[in-house]
Formats: sequence, C-alpha cells, structure tokens
Amino acid sequence: MFRIYKGEDSEKIRKMNNNITSEPKPNGMKKGGARIIVDSGDEVLSPTDLSEMLAEGTKEAHDRAENCQFVKDFLRGRIIRELFKKGTAALYFVYSAMEEEIEKNKDHPYIAPIYFPTELHRQEALAQDLEYFYGEDWESQISLSAGTKPYVDRIHEVGEKDPVLLVAHSYTRYMGDLSGGQILKKVAQRALKLPTTGEGLNFYQFEGITSQRGFKQLYRSRMNELEMDMETKQRIVDESNRAFAFNMMVFSELEEIGKSVKEEGQEGHFGHGHGEIFQEDDINKCPYYATKMAISGNPSYALQLAKMFVGHLPCQVALAAWVALFTGFTAWYLL
Repeated sequence: MFRIYKGEDSEKIRKMNNNITSEPKPNGMKKGGARIIVDSGDEVLSPTDLSEMLAEGTKEAHDRAENCQFVKDFLRGRIIRELFKKGTAALYFVYSAMEEEIEKNKDHPYIAPIYFPTELHRQEALAQDLEYFYGEDWESQISLSAGTKPYVDRIHEVGEKDPVLLVAHSYTRYMGDLSGGQILKKVAQRALKLPTTGEGLNFYQFEGITSQRGFKQLYRSRMNELEMDMETKQRIVDESNRAFAFNMMVFSELEEIGKSVKEEGQEGHFGHGHGEIFQEDDINKCPYYATKMAISGNPSYALQLAKMFVGHLPCQVALAAWVALFTGFTAWYLL
C-alpha cells in the first residue's frame, strides 16, 4: 500500500534514493509540513519505468506541440494581452478540474505517492492572475470555452471512473510547467510589459519548490515506484497523448481568437524574432539563437557563441539558464 511520506520516514526515503541514484546529495524540501529528502544525483532508469515510457511514448505529441503556430508566436513574444487573459482562464478551468479530482482521489494507491498540493497546485495562483487581469469580479467575466470543455470533461471522467489516468494528466501538466514555465513567464512579462514583481504571472511561480530539478527527480522516482503492470503503464502513456491533444485544441482555439482580436499596439509589446536578429547579424542580442545554431552543427555560430562568452562573462549564467529552460520547454510543452 502506498502512502504519503512523513518526517519520520526521511531515512527510508534516503535509502530509497540511494537505490536509484549515485552519490546521493540530500536536498531538503517541505511538503505540507513534512520533510522530503530529494536526491540530486543521476537516476538509473529502465525503459520500462513509467517516466521513460512517457518520455518515449509522447515524442510525437511533443513535436506537434512545439510546431503549433500558437507556440511559435508565443515564444517570439507575439502574444497580446486579451489572448493571454483567455489562455489564463482556460488554464484555470483545467487546473480546477484536475486538482478537484486529485483531491477526491488523494488516498488512491496510485495518486497518494505523487500528491503534492503545496508544491504543485495551481488553481489559487491562477485565480490571483485572473483577478489581476479582470479585477475583483473576474469570476463573472470568464467562462469555460468550447475548446477547453472537452479537456475539463475528460479530467472529471477519469477522476470518477479511472483515477489511475490522473497520473497522466498530472505528469503532463505539472512537469511541463516546471520544465518550461519560467521561459514562458519571461516572454509574457516582456511582451505584455507586466510588472517585474510578478503580478499576472503567479501561475509560473512555484513557491513551495526550492529546486525544480530535484523535485522533478523526486516526482519521477515516485511515479516509477508505482506497482502497475505494463498494460496500465501503456494506458497512462495513451492518456498523456490524449492530454496533449486536448492542449492542442486549446491552442487552436486561442489561435483562431487571435485572428479576430485587435492587436493592441503589438509593435510596442512584442519581443524580437530570432530570424530578425540573424538578419541584423547581431548575435550578442540573442544568445539563444546562437546556441541553437551551434547545436545544429553550424561552426560559425559556435565560434560567435564562444567569443560572446569571453567578452561577456556575466552572460554565461543567463545563457545557461535560458538554454536549460528552453530545452525543458521543447521536451514537453506549451500552455
């Protein structure tokens, strides 16, 4: 039987981590008052581990999400305030449904080990963002859209009839948010000229997590310990792909809405496009573009990137964070 690990189980969790990682380096994290020990070493994984099956089994869905026009526009800073507000509302309905069903099933043997409300739940943060954008009466101004409703309905359906599939929805959403959310936050903050203090972007702030890498490792290890047969694992992979499809429906709806919404002075709001920077031959303005080209095997950009490092030492940290976040994003995401 699975259960939530309490403070007295710290030694057990440490031993558990020793079995799946090398050279453990405990990293303390709070979960609802309990002490969670996170091992920051490299995991030793098997192709039959659920996290590996999810990564492999959703690659095509990743690619489709990455190539969605809405995603491309977002990353280029081509997002207007009204569209961002509607996207935030869509997320609110999705997370409200998911967290409602997770709460109902928090004692389920497949849900209890990955139940982290303090660290992960987003409903309250999204409510704060909606209040910022719409005002105190925000609830009366938003409604469940036609493109989001099937997603919400499906989450309620699996929560009621087949809770094990909530593992797929939880993994797809939360791990994606932790992997790519920070880069989206910065893009939105710049494009929409939002306050640097974080108003309107609470969704991307995980105050209960001090190490995102460590937490994601803990989360994956908890998933991989779920005692389930291969058929059940494959059903979770299939449901994760289904979750991607629902997200794509939301993207498509927002894209259509964007065609009819007046672009509110977009030139003043949008960030730069990487192609434009390339044409201007000013690689220092866009380290991500240089990195992307270097990775693709273009030696000239690799050389420019190296020169930039030498000339701008402080940029190393910023670039490393940017590349890491973008890599996480492309491993999953959007929304």
